[in-house]
Amino acid sequence: MDDKTKYFGYGIIGGFIIIFVIILLFSILPATGLLGSTSVAVIPIYGEISYDSDGTNQIITPDEFQKAITEADEDPSVGAIVLDINSPGGSTVASNEMMQMVKNTSKPTVAWIGESGTSGAYLVASACDEIVTTNSSMIGNIGAIITLTDLSKYYNKSGINIYSIKSGEYKDIGASYRNLSSNETSMLQKIVDHDSDNFKAEIAKNRNLSKSYVDSISNGEIYDGSEAKDKKLVDKIGSKKDAIDYASKLGNLSSYYETKTINTNSNLFLGIENSNKLPVINFKTFLKNS
Repeated sequence: MDDKTKYFGYGIIGGFIIIFVIILLFSILPATGLLGSTSVAVIPIYGEISYDSDGTNQIITPDEFQKAITEADEDPSVGAIVLDINSPGGSTVASNEMMQMVKNTSKPTVAWIGESGTSGAYLVASACDEIVTTNSSMIGNIGAIITLTDLSKYYNKSGINIYSIKSGEYKDIGASYRNLSSNETSMLQKIVDHDSDNFKAEIAKNRNLSKSYVDSISNGEIYDGSEAKDKKLVDKIGSKKDAIDYASKLGNLSSYYETKTINTNSNLFLGIENSNKLPVINFKTFLKNS
């Protein structure tokens, strides 16, 4: 073998090595963030918002959401975040906590509301920079509710006697073995009205609307996507892909951006139902699409 042939062979081998290294670098560098932000993180918010996980995909907790949104916010390869929402809302406190987590992110956020983004779920969405939804999505249902069950007649008819030894007149408020007194109804109504007013104030601030305007459209009504846009509750009508594309623009990503989904449900916790729960105030919608 002469020198020319030998050097030609070395050149081919060297070329393959260089190409391999380049391919390897481009497959690794995006994940390190050394190439800058190259992806949009999609975080699902599916099911009821609650502190009590049931081990299924029907509930999302603030802890689960915190882990996901923190991961996205701290990932240097992520340039923007999309919240993929299909939720009727849920716990007042949990919804408020998740809303604040969205506000605390350092990256552009876009909410895409699929089938439903109502009550507490809409509160979370309202903290995003933009909201995208479909014409047929269910939006709104702004307000608060406490739901109690009075089984006193059933207990009496069944011969069931329940005795309550309590330290104060209202200690067993909301217990299923008796109905509410007028004073108790007034007490709970005051709490609901107060939380509902705070809810509407947050919506007004997040959406840059006047409080009086939000009051005027917040009687608990549910709007479809197009009507919600007319009422300034959402910004754009579009698909999930449209929302992700829009987020990529807010994050100044190239047209060759990647999408990464960050799961919010570990499915590891089995909740135990507590029959003696206190009345819980909710930002929750009970109506579902058939």
